[in-house]
Amino acid sequence: MKTLFITTVLCTLSLTYTATAAELVVGANIGNVPWEFQDARGDFVGFEIDLVKEIGKRLGREVEIVNIPFNGLFSAVQSGRIDIALSSITITDKRLGSVSFTQPYYDSAQSLTVSSRSKATGLEDMDGKVIGVDTGSTGDMWTTGNSDTYGFDNIRRFEGLAPAMLDLQSGRIDGYISDIPSLEYYIKDKPFFKVIERIETGESYSMMLAKSTPLTDEVNDIISTLKQEGYVARLHEQWFGTVPAANSATVMVVEKPLTH
Repeated sequence: MKTLFITTVLCTLSLTYTATAAELVVGANIGNVPWEFQDARGDFVGFEIDLVKEIGKRLGREVEIVNIPFNGLFSAVQSGRIDIALSSITITDKRLGSVSFTQPYYDSAQSLTVSSRSKATGLEDMDGKVIGVDTGSTGDMWTTGNSDTYGFDNIRRFEGLAPAMLDLQSGRIDGYISDIPSLEYYIKDKPFFKVIERIETGESYSMMLAKSTPLTDEVNDIISTLKQEGYVARLHEQWFGTVPAANSATVMVVEKPLTH
């Protein structure tokens, strides 16, 4: 009886482990339109949600999406709590020292958004103003690094686009610096906001994984295939309403960035 009990427990543990290992746990900062957000039914949708679900299908793994604030995605990947992190994450040399990235699939920039009531026409008009950013984002880094240049009075940090835009609409901040595709998508039906400057930063978005995981190469190879099949370009058309440039990271297969 004892032998039978031990065997049953071991089988149960084995089955539990297999089910867990078969899942692809993906962390995302939900509310980051149009990359990952909730629709009217409460389902997680968006460009990157569609992309990672297709990758999961090609890997034969069930995708589980976990909502994590942007700044928490890095430690979640490094600790192994999630397999992949999404949220229009920019590849940077500093980040490549502690995590790995797949090849990029979107070329981007930052932007300055203000209320439509504002008389500001660009960054030069932000002297003495309060600027909102997403905590830990490349917009946060750029704004912090250029604060003295443009004379920002204060930098206020938010966990996601939605709360920042509420503060912008109410006048608690004067401008919001964040990824331009998210802002252009968000404000297209909101005439009380306007993007007044594109800030070129040479950014490219990618999926972030643990530094030593072989999963990075597996996911990267699938992204290459999806680009070659035109799947990623079709996602661009679906979510942005435009055909991506032929020389963009959305279309071209490029090398995976090297960690160091």
